Amino acid sequence: MLRDRSEAGRILAQKLQHYANRSDVLVLGLPRGGVPVAAEVANALHAPLDVFLVRKLGLPGHEEIAAGALASGGLRVLNLPLLEMYAVTEREMARILLRERLELERQERVYRSDRPTLDIHGKTVILVDDGLATGSTMRAAVLALKQGRPARIVVAVPVAPPDTCESLRSVADAVFCPITPQPFGAVSRWYVDFDPTDDEEVLESLRQPPRAPVIPFPPDATSRKRTA
Repeated sequence: MLRDRSEAGRILAQKLQHYANRSDVLVLGLPRGGVPVAAEVANALHAPLDVFLVRKLGLPGHEEIAAGALASGGLRVLNLPLLEMYAVTEREMARILLRERLELERQERVYRSDRPTLDIHGKTVILVDDGLATGSTMRAAVLALKQGRPARIVVAVPVAPPDTCESLRSVADAVFCPITPQPFGAVSRWYVDFDPTDDEEVLESLRQPPRAPVIPFPPDATSRKRTA
């Protein structure tokens, strides 16, 4: 069990230490719950933190089940077999898309405000969430980010089912998921504290200035410092 999202981020950061102190690394959190986790990762890696917006498209009548996702830039990922299985009509799908698009636009205004548009070209992007179930939201985020031509996309989550982590390897360059319980159930099952993250907590995480990279002394400078 993870105590909370802060602990989850610190555990996740331990698996990502080879990305620390690199000028090409950018950490992006998926709102809302992924941003506090991403803040801990960015802090440990001495990397810039930002937010990438994506909305789950819940199945009508079973909103906890992801039938797809909508990401910044208008990209949609739909689970067509699932939609056919539950006989979701075009009108129902249009209503869901409109609702989530409006929320996505609201989050853009609140979280980005006067923040500049993300420049991920040539960057190693570490995409963080607080956990995955089906992975459809994360998949949409990865596909949307590819349009910005990053050098590498790394998916990093503290907990997810093993098959979900494996499926994301087909779209991401690397996947880090230290806790892969089976059977899985829901993400909340693996946290002691999984209270909803509100807008203010997201903004507070984004306001924290990044730590400066740690630049080690060269061996000769270190030895001179000891003998001085």
